[in-house]
Amino acid sequence: MTDTTSAQQGPVDIAALADDPYAVYARFRREGPVHRITGTDGLPAWLVTGYDDVRAALADPRLSLDKRNATPGGYRGMALPPALDANLLNMDPPDHTRIRRLVSRAFTPRRIEQLREPIQRTADLLLDRIAEDGRADLIVSYAAPLPITVICDLLGVAPADRLDFRSWTDVLVAPDPARPSLAKEAVGTMLSFLTGLIAGKRTAPADDLLSALIAVRDEEDRLNEDELTSLAFLILFAGYENTVHLIGNAILTLLRHPEQLAELRADPTRVSAVVGELARYDGPMPLAIRRFPTEDVSIGGVTVPAGETVLLSLAAAHRDPRRFTDPDRFDIHRDATGHLALGHGIHYCLGAPLARLETEIALSSLLGRFPDMALDVSPDELRWRPSMRSRGLIALPVRTGSATGEAAADR
Repeated sequence: MTDTTSAQQGPVDIAALADDPYAVYARFRREGPVHRITGTDGLPAWLVTGYDDVRAALADPRLSLDKRNATPGGYRGMALPPALDANLLNMDPPDHTRIRRLVSRAFTPRRIEQLREPIQRTADLLLDRIAEDGRADLIVSYAAPLPITVICDLLGVAPADRLDFRSWTDVLVAPDPARPSLAKEAVGTMLSFLTGLIAGKRTAPADDLLSALIAVRDEEDRLNEDELTSLAFLILFAGYENTVHLIGNAILTLLRHPEQLAELRADPTRVSAVVGELARYDGPMPLAIRRFPTEDVSIGGVTVPAGETVLLSLAAAHRDPRRFTDPDRFDIHRDATGHLALGHGIHYCLGAPLARLETEIALSSLLGRFPDMALDVSPDELRWRPSMRSRGLIALPVRTGSATGEAAADR
């Protein structure tokens, strides 16, 4: 194959990507499958935009997640201490295989289905509170507290210890460039919290995932201490962050398509089948976690040198007309099989079944409770978080209208 040369691009406009990433990525995709860009950190990277190339790269073992394979000085990522950095997002096999196998038992289909009832109870309780006011910010009041409650219950984090978690993750995912010290403070606070949590579980273990992981560490010696703490961090962070935006973006998408929303309300059993299309149309992760080639690789006809940073655009891949017909149209009847919102290959999201279940319950419960729900601001007033790492609303104000359903009638 003869390599082609991609166009050199200037710095990525983070504001444009936050407001309308799909228009930006469509331009990249039209100009070629792979682009040399300057990232928001001022360093060069390779951006991959075509569906086939992105999907193949996600499963290519030559594209490493281990930062030690990056060219020295060529990558500047989130600065985490070793006790938080030894996680699956920075690992290749065999360490990745070993640790993933240890935690996968918590995310089997049977274990996830056992969570359906407690997730439903949590959703109903949150909706009861929302119904009292007639207006709500559905990010703060619903999309955020639901997955926080679920993942903290799974790990065994006490309710009183969950209050600051959202503020920590906000700082880490969308850091304020004018106040860089905030991210460092959030990392330090989170590390202290997790260290104390693990110490407490060692003293008083319970029937939860974190206690089980501590036993694996202390009794079976299959995790070192940094791996244990990092794993707890990743489960909390990823299990919460992605699901918040999957739910929030899904609600907004449905509100912006009232005819299809009405169709789902008429047949709520179809909600679970629509979650894939919602994730494709406006998913929570515009980019996959960065990769570093362990050797020179050809992607889309472009040679990417070993050690350079590769960014795989899920947002661009999901709007590729060569894979999805009329991709900029949301369609609840579309077969979105093959979407990449939750990854592909050995790094496919372990918590994907849980995220899908939470989203299914969140949507079906919300739509059933508030049949007259509508945006409480014009769509132009909605603001997105200034981040390349995640696609999520800062707030989602709605008018709920009258409440229906058994939970509302019982109050």
